[in-house]
Amino acid sequence: MKKAGSPNKRAGENRPVKAPAGRSVKPPLVAGAGNVYRNSVSMPVRYDAGLLLSVLFLVGCGIVMVYSASSALALGKFGNDAFFLKRQVLFALLGIAALVICSHLPYRFYRLLVYPLLLTSLALLLAVKLSSLSVTAGGSSRWLRLGPFNFQPVELARLALVFYMAYSLSKKEQYLDNFSVGFLPHLIVLVLFTGLLLLQPDFGSVMIFCALAWTMMFVAGVRLKYLFGCLLGLVPLAAGLILAAPYRMKRLVSFVDPWRYPTEGGYQVIHSMLAFGTGGLWGTGIGQGYQKLFYLPEPHTDFIFSVIGEEVGLLGVLVILIAYGVIIWRGFAIGRRSRDSFASLAALGITAAIGLQVAVNMGVALGMLPTKGLTLPFLSYGGSSLIINMAAVGILMNIGAANGAGV
Repeated sequence: MKKAGSPNKRAGENRPVKAPAGRSVKPPLVAGAGNVYRNSVSMPVRYDAGLLLSVLFLVGCGIVMVYSASSALALGKFGNDAFFLKRQVLFALLGIAALVICSHLPYRFYRLLVYPLLLTSLALLLAVKLSSLSVTAGGSSRWLRLGPFNFQPVELARLALVFYMAYSLSKKEQYLDNFSVGFLPHLIVLVLFTGLLLLQPDFGSVMIFCALAWTMMFVAGVRLKYLFGCLLGLVPLAAGLILAAPYRMKRLVSFVDPWRYPTEGGYQVIHSMLAFGTGGLWGTGIGQGYQKLFYLPEPHTDFIFSVIGEEVGLLGVLVILIAYGVIIWRGFAIGRRSRDSFASLAALGITAAIGLQVAVNMGVALGMLPTKGLTLPFLSYGGSSLIINMAAVGILMNIGAANGAGV
């Protein structure tokens, strides 16, 4: 089997620059970057039309569906049916601002922020467990109270992991065959993140982080025997974690046969599937769904996809899937065409992070995966997820523009 190579090992790259006689050449700030660095600063940003329009479409749909899914809940809890709507509109505006700023900020700037961002993310994850600002809901401590809003550090930590992996793997691309250089440091950082996530506990995010790190190392060219050895080691570890927590075992059993536990572990999945079944081909109409009316838990966050399935039907769901497909296609295209390894891996990581979260959320809503507390990017209610994901898309567009990968 041919081993996956590093994304920047293409013809014509990393060639030594010859200086004219009597002159010296100042090396670029990033090896192999050449004029790309200067272009990323001076060239005007070209917005990737397909990527941008798909994201804005999903954000707009999210605002409508958050209101539809949460109005009854907000009215009963806060006496204002537009409580979540107003906040989501604010989050969307902040997200658009973050997208615009990040699309104009040279992506190589984030190389300087790799370790500060890494340490900050680890500290925030630790603060979730130890700080008085910690907010607990549903038996998990995953948020920090910042005035009238809650911040979920795992969203920032996911982006920090992407930048660390992209930076470290691109820096060590000549030594990825070496266990102690190419594999072990990345495994240690991953263990730090997942260990803190398990303290919350957030088993779903642990799986996302592991899949994300594994994918980036695979594409970068880390030796397959290290990667598959790690994968085999994760199986008994995951089994042990499931057996050690009765609620995880209960979720797994109810996932296999949810109808056997209709009022316990299978309750969420059953009502989610009922929502899709009720929606049929055309849906019941926006605002006309039934399962969101105190039957489906967290209809505006974890299970907003179920509300979409009920109210806009299969055809509406297909439109949503197409929009996500465009985002993932454009993200991978940008990564594939990027001319230096940091850009390529960062684009891959950002796209994979979004794609994995979409797959897990939809899989849970359709009863294909055990229940996990993960939001649906750009659609679910929540400021942390929306703002950081839109900032990540801005970074992705800057990578595309700077490397000539835009549309």
